[in-house]
Amino acid sequence: MSLRDVFARNLRRYRLDAGLSQETLAADAGIDRTYVSALERSVYSASIDMIEKLADVIGVEPSMLLERPARGKK
Repeated sequence: MSLRDVFARNLRRYRLDAGLSQETLAADAGIDRTYVSALERSVYSASIDMIEKLADVIGVEPSMLLERPARGKK
């Protein structure tokens, strides 16, 4: 799995865990909802600055958005 795919999966998981819609995350991060959607579908890759901003809004450490799943987990 590519790092872009890992990020996409983690972004969606942590966003949902935080109870945030794509619209709310986007508004709080100052970006467009369609950009959040594209990130979650691995269409775009995020800059380091964007990863930090999204993590801040979600309430996680930026490294958590890039953490690969443990072997054997999906």
